[in-house]
Amino acid sequence: MSTATLQPPTTADTNRWYLSTAPIVRALIHLCAPMAAAMIVGAVYNVINAGFIGSLHDTSLLAAITFGTPLLALVMAVGGVFGVGGGALVSRLLGAAEHDPAKAGQIRHVTSFAFWGSAIAGAVLGGTGLLLLGPLVSTLGADAAALHATRSYVAVMLAFVPVLAAAFCLEQLVRAEGAARQVMIGLIASTIANIAFDVLFILVLHWGVAGAALATGLANLVVIAYFATWLARHSAHMSLAPRSFTLSPTVLKPVFGVGSGELLQSAFMIVTTLVLNNLAAAYGDAPLAAMGVAVRIAQVPEFLVMGVTLGVLPLLAYAYGKGDRDRLTSALRASAITVGGITLTFSTAVLVFREQVFSAFSADHSVLAIGVAILTAQLVAMIANGFTGLITSLFQATGRSVPAMVMSVTHGVLFIPVVILGNLWFGLPGIVWALTVTEIAVFVAGLALWLASRRAIAQGLAEGNPQRADEMLEQAGA
Repeated sequence: MSTATLQPPTTADTNRWYLSTAPIVRALIHLCAPMAAAMIVGAVYNVINAGFIGSLHDTSLLAAITFGTPLLALVMAVGGVFGVGGGALVSRLLGAAEHDPAKAGQIRHVTSFAFWGSAIAGAVLGGTGLLLLGPLVSTLGADAAALHATRSYVAVMLAFVPVLAAAFCLEQLVRAEGAARQVMIGLIASTIANIAFDVLFILVLHWGVAGAALATGLANLVVIAYFATWLARHSAHMSLAPRSFTLSPTVLKPVFGVGSGELLQSAFMIVTTLVLNNLAAAYGDAPLAAMGVAVRIAQVPEFLVMGVTLGVLPLLAYAYGKGDRDRLTSALRASAITVGGITLTFSTAVLVFREQVFSAFSADHSVLAIGVAILTAQLVAMIANGFTGLITSLFQATGRSVPAMVMSVTHGVLFIPVVILGNLWFGLPGIVWALTVTEIAVFVAGLALWLASRRAIAQGLAEGNPQRADEMLEQAGA
C-alpha cells in the first residue's frame, strides 16, 4: 500500500476516504467512536433531564415522562424507516459510483425523499395522535394521578413529531457519508441545547413536563439546522431540496425494504417492554428496581457495542456498493472482534465483581439478591445481542431486506411466548432469563440467515465489481 493511502486527504473528501481506502482499524475508530460517545452523552442527558423534573418534587411528572417513553420510541422508529433505509442506500450508491459515476446522481433523490418522507409521515402520525389524544394517553397506561401531566407532555411531543422524525432521519443520512464526527457534534450540540431549554422552561418558567417536551422539540430543531447547513456546505451529492423529491420505485423499494425492519423492531421492543414490566410487577417492587439498576449497568457496554454495529454500517454498505469483497470481509471481521472484545471484557469484569458493582447502586438486600441474577442474565443477553446487531447491520448494508426483517420479527415473536412460559414454569427466574434465551435464539437464527445469504451477497458484490465477478461467486460457492 502506498504512503498516499495511509494519510487522509485534507479536502472535503476526507470522510469518503475513510469509507473507501482508509485502513480498516482507522476507519472503524473514525466511524464508531463518535457514535458511541454520542450515545453515552444522550444517556447522561436522560439522567439529567429526569433530575430537572425530579427537582419539582412531583411524582406524577416523572410518571408522565415514563408513560410517554413508548411514544418517543415509536417516533424514532418512523425516522429510522427513512433514515436507516435511506442511509444504507446512499452508502451503497457512493461505493457503486467508484465504478459508475452516474450512480452518484441518484443520491440527491434518495436524501430528499428520506428527509421529506420522514417529516410527512411524522406530521400524519402527530396529527392523528392529537386527534386521539385522550384514548392515546389512556392506552399508554396513565392513571388518574398522572393523567393531566401525561396529557400535557404527550400533546407537546406530538406537535413536534415531524421535527423529531426528520432529525433522526438526517442523523442517519449524514452518517451515511462517513461523517461520524459531524453526527457526534450535532448530537452533543442538541444535548447542550436541550439542557439550556430545560433550565429555562422547567426551572425558570415552571412549565413542568410540557416544558421538558418543548425543550426536546426545540433541541431537535437545532439538530436539523446543523445537519442541513453541514450538508449544504460540504456534501457533493446529498440534497434536501423538495425539487429532488421522488417516488420512484428504485428509491422507495430499497429504502422501505431496509427501513421497515427498523419499524418492526421498535414496535416489538415497545410491546416486549410493556409485557416484561407487567409480569415482573406481580413479584413486587424489588425485581422492578433491580431490573432498572441492571439495565443501567449494562448500558455502558451496550452503547459501546451499538457504536460499533451502527458505525460500521456505512463502511459495509460502501464496500458492498463498490464490489470490494476484501474490504467488506475485513470490516466485518474487525468489527466482530471489537464487539467480542468489548462484551467479553466488560462482562467478565462485572461478573467477577458483580456484588460490589450492584451494591454501589442499591443497599437494599432484597434488591441486591435478585439484582445479581438479573445483571448476569442481562450481560449474557448483551453478548448475543451485540453479534446479532452486527449481522443485522450487514443485511441492511447489503440491501437484504427480508433477512433483516425476519430478524426483527423473530425477536418480538419469540420473546412474548418465552417470557410468558418462563413465568408460568419457573416464576421470576423464568422472567429474568427470558430475554437471554430470546437473544441467543435470534443470534442463532441470524447466523443461519447469514449462511443462507452468502451467495446472494456475493452476487451483489459481483455486480458492483464486474472485473472480479467470477472469482467472488466461486469463493461464495466454496
